[in-house]
Amino acid sequence: MPELPQLSALDLAALLASRVCHDIISPVGALANGLEVLDEDQGEEMHEFAMELIQKSAKAASAKLKFSRLAFGASGSAGASIDTGEAEEVLIGYMQSEKADMTWEGVRSLVPKNRVKLLLNLVLISLGAIPRGGNLGIQIHGEGESASFTITCVGPKARVPSDFLDMLNGQVEGDITAHGVQPYYTIMLAKECGLSLSAKAEGEDIILAAA
Repeated sequence: MPELPQLSALDLAALLASRVCHDIISPVGALANGLEVLDEDQGEEMHEFAMELIQKSAKAASAKLKFSRLAFGASGSAGASIDTGEAEEVLIGYMQSEKADMTWEGVRSLVPKNRVKLLLNLVLISLGAIPRGGNLGIQIHGEGESASFTITCVGPKARVPSDFLDMLNGQVEGDITAHGVQPYYTIMLAKECGLSLSAKAEGEDIILAAA
């Protein structure tokens, strides 16, 4: 695994908080817009539009918060494990507001929380690999403390996100920013779990793995 710049605990927490806020602000902003339309009382048609917007935005915000809690949060005490079935359920909700679809394969089991966090963070990187949409084929190999992961990214012009590829190659120029903290955090999680990350092209597809 590459040697990356060291971030203090305070800086890492601040950058991850910025990243979470960036993900949440869009559906929360849309929710506020829907409430403003309701306040203006522009007739039945606009009222229905506003209610639909509010319901959709509230659902998306809730799904993103649940995902962020699992992917970035404490998720229980030190050494805790997470049911991969819960992770799948949270991810299904998150993917409903994304361009890509997903498939999930693997035996359901209790997996150490940092491995689950690693998987969810790899999903975020995988979504960046297919910005025009497509499919993520998520595979969990093994169970419990031996679980490892492979994600096959299929979509138009799929490519490994450049910031993640640079970090995997140990090429980091300047400070870690709120934009770059998520791939940085993913690599740190892999180190903590004793897993190696890889990213490669197979034909037109991108394969990300933690093994």
